[in-house]
Amino acid sequence: MTNHEDRLDIVDVLIRYATGIDRRDWPLFRTVFTDDCVLDYGQIGAWNGVDAVTEFMDRSHAIAGHTMHRLSNHTVAVDGDAATARTYVDGLIMAADNNSGVNAVGFYDDELVRTADGWRIARRQFTPVRVTAV
Repeated sequence: MTNHEDRLDIVDVLIRYATGIDRRDWPLFRTVFTDDCVLDYGQIGAWNGVDAVTEFMDRSHAIAGHTMHRLSNHTVAVDGDAATARTYVDGLIMAADNNSGVNAVGFYDDELVRTADGWRIARRQFTPVRVTAV
């Protein structure tokens, strides 16, 4: 596989993350992470393992209205079976009534590994740049 193909596969993993959350498709969401992933979202929370982060995302988004996790500016570096990625995120999470909510803008720094099932995020750090009420 070329680095270009790896990069496309990694961007697909990142998009699956956003799609999984926004569609509340938790089986799809789980395909983004290694079983033993370590995620740090700062004040939002930190999780060890795909089960813990999936449970949190399911619980927190069950009470939300519309959500839109828009990802852009993917920077990917592949080194064999390991990779790093930085992705800008513009996340809109509306309240159940869809009349108010939160807009969180920042970036993800990810460490990915190639597994038998494809690329997966093993470590993630979310850095918020701006969080505002809408």
